[in-house]
Amino acid sequence: MKLGAGLVGILLVTATLPAGAGERMILKVSPAVAFAPANLTVRAFVEADADNRAIAVIAESDDFYRSSEIQLDGDHAPRINTFEFRSLPSGTYHVKAMLIGRDNEARATLRQQINVMAGGGGSR
Repeated sequence: MKLGAGLVGILLVTATLPAGAGERMILKVSPAVAFAPANLTVRAFVEADADNRAIAVIAESDDFYRSSEIQLDGDHAPRINTFEFRSLPSGTYHVKAMLIGRDNEARATLRQQINVMAGGGGSR
């Protein structure tokens, strides 16, 4: 029980740490591999900065495209921003997140790849 409480404490402390030296944004995409139709969760951890204006996230495969964008209130914006893409069909997806600043310039761009496999048709 103490080990579980210790791990929760470590996770809480780590979640409140800054993005890192010189890192404006960190991207976490889960799951990395899933069966279709898949629900994808994208978390963008953003360093507080008065110039932050928006985050745009794109999930794209050869046959599918979905995107979402949220506005940020500079250094008053939440540090963690969560995006959900539901019912993605099978394919290899390139997930791209862009932190957008004043004058619509990209302040940071991060990419990750995930695989959504066709669901199994067999029964047990």
